[in-house]
Amino acid sequence: MRWLIASVALVAVLAGLLRWRRPTWYWLTFGVVLAVLRVLVRYSSVMDACGLTVPPPRWRLALARMANRPVPEPRAPRILRLRPTRTGLVLRLGLRPGQDAFDVAASCDRLRHSFGMYGVASREIRSGVVELRMTGYDVLKRVQMPAGAKRSPMRVPVALREDGAVHYRDYRTTPHALTIGATKSGKSVYQRNLVAELTPQDVALVGIDCKQGVELFPLARRFSALADNPDTAADLLDALIAHMEGVYRLIRAEQRITADTPDADIAADIWDLPDQLRPVPVVVLVDEVAELALFATKEEEKRRDRIITAIARLAQLGRAAGIYLEICGQRFGSELGKGITMLRAQLSVRTAHRVNDETSANMTFGDIAPDAVLATIQIPVTSPGLAITGDASGGWSRVRTPHTSLRTAVNVCNKYAHLTPDLPGLAAFRPAIEPSVDLVKIPAPAAAESPATV
Repeated sequence: MRWLIASVALVAVLAGLLRWRRPTWYWLTFGVVLAVLRVLVRYSSVMDACGLTVPPPRWRLALARMANRPVPEPRAPRILRLRPTRTGLVLRLGLRPGQDAFDVAASCDRLRHSFGMYGVASREIRSGVVELRMTGYDVLKRVQMPAGAKRSPMRVPVALREDGAVHYRDYRTTPHALTIGATKSGKSVYQRNLVAELTPQDVALVGIDCKQGVELFPLARRFSALADNPDTAADLLDALIAHMEGVYRLIRAEQRITADTPDADIAADIWDLPDQLRPVPVVVLVDEVAELALFATKEEEKRRDRIITAIARLAQLGRAAGIYLEICGQRFGSELGKGITMLRAQLSVRTAHRVNDETSANMTFGDIAPDAVLATIQIPVTSPGLAITGDASGGWSRVRTPHTSLRTAVNVCNKYAHLTPDLPGLAAFRPAIEPSVDLVKIPAPAAAESPATV
């Protein structure tokens, strides 16, 4: 008996230690078994308490009266499948007649408390089938991307969702994106991780970093073009528009629509062209959009209008030419001037890190997901990298990017530097890479002269 008590105590201590230091290991060893037992044992009573049951059909009530039997209990949704995952459980339910998927979604918070899970999210698979994704621990506290995250052309994993699923950036589905965040909110790490995931692919990276290039120029070996000030950015955007027009001429030349041309061979964008003729896609990363929209003089105002017009044209017309935009900034609002709201309408994917004002959150999500505005302004300062992401469909979720150091991103860019495409129209903006840079010496300021004494 003493050995049994000692063994139980040792297992309890080990489980507590794993839950504290390695929640993933705890979930895979102890947590998943306990969670499955809780769900199966409490299922009927929890569904009844949450109002997710329906009365029995009339024919069962009639049979019970005829046979003088007890009245049948209300029926809960059928469990179609219960599948453990690395981060929680996936429970697929078959709804009874008269039930609605909205009722299940509205009860997610009560289901979380009743089943003792960290989080519960609901989504409708098809008519009459709802899937509950339950997380057993805080997967966003220490982000670990799954090793089996799938990558495909122009589709890369960039963050982890709060339900344990991988958040992907799919350029062919949603070509343009807006990312905002205050200082030290994790916006730069998000952009850095995106660049690191894109470098192994056959894609041209173009950067506009008006902070004298301090964010993007360390990654310059993998960039086909870079601009570090608004004047160069204006010229670079004009060159991108010329490149876009050239790609459209190529598509028109290769269409050759005749009566005997199959529908599948008619080209409307670069992905319909044969592999040997397809131009390389281009991802344009703008590090701080406000620096391109601010002006103080008449000349700067003309340059600003030129830049915003060029970006808006790329957002409206660039998708078929394989040009995709990643617009980033600390602040994105209508006070940046005319053309900003028109540009926002073209940016389907919205990602907001911690912001300093509610207006920025409203500008990001107010037109597509008003509920996400409140979630954005509640992001704490102590959680850098935590963000709210949504798209034009109205859905949103919490995500967090794994920390990618600048040295890691630089090493990845240097490793795949040989994949950097050479675009003739952007050759003038190709960053000049020095063989080695040991130390940049900053001259010390001259010592101020002491005031003369009388």
